[in-house]
Amino acid sequence: MTTSAAAPARQVLEQACAAAGLDAGEAEPLRLAENQIWRLPGQRVIVRIAREGQGAATAREVRVARWLAQEAVAAVRLFDVEQPITADDRPVTFWVELPPQEHGSVEDVARLLSQLHSLPTPDIDLGYLDPFVRVSERLQAATTISSEDKEWLHGLHRDLSAAWAERPAGLPDRAVHGDAWPGNIVRTADGVLMMDLERFSVGPPEWDLVSTAVRAMTTGAVSMREYDQFCEVYGYDVTEWEGYSLLARARELRMVTYAAQHAASHVEWRVQAQHRIDCLRGRSGPRPWSWKGIF
Repeated sequence: MTTSAAAPARQVLEQACAAAGLDAGEAEPLRLAENQIWRLPGQRVIVRIAREGQGAATAREVRVARWLAQEAVAAVRLFDVEQPITADDRPVTFWVELPPQEHGSVEDVARLLSQLHSLPTPDIDLGYLDPFVRVSERLQAATTISSEDKEWLHGLHRDLSAAWAERPAGLPDRAVHGDAWPGNIVRTADGVLMMDLERFSVGPPEWDLVSTAVRAMTTGAVSMREYDQFCEVYGYDVTEWEGYSLLARARELRMVTYAAQHAASHVEWRVQAQHRIDCLRGRSGPRPWSWKGIF
């Protein structure tokens, strides 16, 4: 983090905290990226500053958090102030700081997803799931990959989008987390809870389940023994659904374009980004491909 990066971020932080009646004087930056995360020591508050133009998504995240609290689903909780607050055209939210945490297990993910998917669809505006959100923008920002690879990925995006519109029937639509992996289902001293609510929407529960299946079948991050435990706890194996391949390929495309986008500004990620592209293009043998994590 540089001083030039922190200065405008702090200005937004100070404006938002003043509006919420909070003291930003001792604020500590935890992450200054597209979304900025700050900690207010002594107040047990985490401040999240979203990108410009994300007001509707941020308001939805607030609605989701309130609904989860109402339904007693273990999740991050909003700090008790009126929110979101807009500062310098950026939406800002305030959250109760969590105790130290670690990634949850695949069983933890399955249990929370089972609880979430058992709830009736809430009477709040969540929008419908778009499994390809930001894929086009990521490809546009992927300046380190070849034009030929980029065009191939655009073609895959078009093909999968068309297939998504004609996907097979599956489980009834429910509220879905949208990015349900162990980094977003965390374990603390107080128990297991759900984080990162910004991708919540209404859609097929299979989308949440595919995340773990892909980590087993595509990336090798989850062993088959762990995956069997996941299916046993949840009570369903999404790989047996006829639409699995479509959703799995959509998830793989998201993972590839995420890596390709950030490789443009992180030299150390370029090899992994190209490896992921090569895998999708059939240059690296069959799955699983042992992809390395990108943070």
